[in-house]
Amino acid sequence: MESRPSNSVWQDVSWDAVGVCSRSDDSQLQNDEKVIKRGDIEQYIYSNLELRLFLDECESYYHNLMSPKPGCFVIAREDDKGCPVPFLVSMSFDEAHAYLEGDDLVYSVPIPAELYRWLEAYVIEHYAPMKRKKRKRKDWKAGE
Repeated sequence: MESRPSNSVWQDVSWDAVGVCSRSDDSQLQNDEKVIKRGDIEQYIYSNLELRLFLDECESYYHNLMSPKPGCFVIAREDDKGCPVPFLVSMSFDEAHAYLEGDDLVYSVPIPAELYRWLEAYVIEHYAPMKRKKRKRKDWKAGE
C-alpha cells in the first residue's frame, strides 16, 4: 500500500495498492507490516496475506485471465485512523465485487507472472465451460 500527499482539498493523503508479490517459503511468514519512507511517500508492505482459490470461482478466474488487464484484487478495511489495512488478496472479479458491495476497499493491481502461471494451471485443471443450449419457447396458446 502506498500513501502520498493528495491534490484534493478534501483529503490530506491518497492511498493506493502498488503491487502484490508471492512468497513460496511458508517458514518465513510473519504477520507484520514494514514501512518504507521516501520524502512524502510512504509504502506499507504487509506480509502473510492469504490468497486461496475455490472451485466455484473458476469461471471468474477464467474471465480474469482472459481480460485485457488481468489482475489481483487487494481487499482492505479502514482502521481507526482512516488508513486502509489489507486483509485479503483475490483473483476473482465476483469475490472482489462482493467485498466492494460490503463497503470494503478494493484495489486492483497487475498480476505477477508467477501468480498468473499458478492461476492459469488451476483454471486449466478445474474449469470446463458450460455448453450453451438454446431455450425452447413455451407455447402460451396451447395452455388455454
